[in-house]
Amino acid sequence: MNGASNGDAEAQGAEGHSAAQEIKWEDFRDHLATAEKDGSRRWLYPKKPSGRITQYRTWFAWLLLAVMFAGPFIRIQGNPLLMINILQRKFSILGQIFWPEDTVIFAVSMLVFFTCIIIFTTAFGRLWCGWACPQTVMMEMVFRKLEYLIEGDGPVAKARDAGPWNGDKIVRKLVKHAVFFGLSFVVGNTLLSYIIGSDELLHIIRDDPRGHVTGLTFMILFSLLFYGIFARFREQACTFICPYGRFQSALLDENTIVVAYDNKRGEGRAALKKGQDVAARKAEGLGDCINCRQCVAVCPTGIDIRNGVQMECVNCTACIDACDSIMDKIGRPRGLVRYASLNGIQKQEPLRVTPRMIGYSVLLAALGCLLAFLVFTRSDVETMLLRAPGGLFQQQAGGRLSNLYTVKVVNKTSHDIPVEFRLQNVEGKIQVMGGERWVVPKEKLGERSILVEMDPKHLAGRRTPLEIGVYSNGRLLETVKSIFVGPGAAN
Repeated sequence: MNGASNGDAEAQGAEGHSAAQEIKWEDFRDHLATAEKDGSRRWLYPKKPSGRITQYRTWFAWLLLAVMFAGPFIRIQGNPLLMINILQRKFSILGQIFWPEDTVIFAVSMLVFFTCIIIFTTAFGRLWCGWACPQTVMMEMVFRKLEYLIEGDGPVAKARDAGPWNGDKIVRKLVKHAVFFGLSFVVGNTLLSYIIGSDELLHIIRDDPRGHVTGLTFMILFSLLFYGIFARFREQACTFICPYGRFQSALLDENTIVVAYDNKRGEGRAALKKGQDVAARKAEGLGDCINCRQCVAVCPTGIDIRNGVQMECVNCTACIDACDSIMDKIGRPRGLVRYASLNGIQKQEPLRVTPRMIGYSVLLAALGCLLAFLVFTRSDVETMLLRAPGGLFQQQAGGRLSNLYTVKVVNKTSHDIPVEFRLQNVEGKIQVMGGERWVVPKEKLGERSILVEMDPKHLAGRRTPLEIGVYSNGRLLETVKSIFVGPGAAN
């Protein structure tokens, strides 16, 4: 009897546990918007958005795309607008050439960039994601628009995909994917020009492809990857791969501007009855949301903005335009879905500057000043001075002493630089081996040996500090330090 009772209790407990773990599909927190009940992917067919903000975003996207495609060909003082040549360890930013020796500048630049992202996110939420992120711009403003052009609006494409295969469907699919891959190949080559430079890319394009089989193979593979992201992976790059949506919860607060649904005005939701006016809806306890679900239909990540701030929301504003168009049709004010803060909706508070934003701003200002100082005080050359290995000193005619050094000069500019060396802190003479006039080629590393001669009476012991100035056309570029070894050093 006891055994049977215990078995019944265990069975009831298992059933209770199973019920507790059962997924509530009406609750958006219990499942992914892009997953079906069996775990398979739910393919999204967002309706084509239109409206005031969508138009602004389109114009801004065209500007960004124009800069991206024209960037490799824009020259400032003969240098590319932007080039990140990892192979040659050469970087050009706004026409300024940077080298591995400028690591500190790169580190500070990254800190400035991430601090800007933090401040922007704290104040304006995921404004970057919706307006400037390359993934969003390419997906929604390029590939999606091409898809609308070839396959039609979202509901039309969904109905066609659900139907049988026929000639029209096959042709549309082939054309779409051919265009997608061709565009991916063009974008891949554009990104390559930011690495090797536009001149080198044009040379490769004009050259016989058989001489670049390896490079062409890698470009095709990269194009396939790029094509896969925008033809298949799509919104999952934002929801699964990008970490930004996951750490935004640590940056957002009640005063952050986000794309938000005004629940105080919109709830409760109910369809609009024929002839029903605002007063009648209010008398029934209903809000302005008529549950048309147009905000869901246009969402590229498949969420319902009425559920509040969600990780999947990229602030693309499509739901704002969709809702505004419905409000215009039913004669209600726009802004049921709008840019707003939680306090702005719940407490009618205006956007205010928080202590956290002030702290981030102070940090950004400090980093900006440091970056400006590093850039404006950056020398045109980077000089390394090393004593010849194994050498001490030599006795010259007339009793003078000499030390042999190896000097390496990196020319960071895009023009040749003549250099000469002068002793700054002691009297003596510097002789450059291989000729008195030394011109370091542009964007190159020059290396020579120099001989420093000094009178013994000017020595400050066995190890005399040296300061050697590097000059170009009479202008001091930088000062390097070393040691002059004199008599007694061998002891």
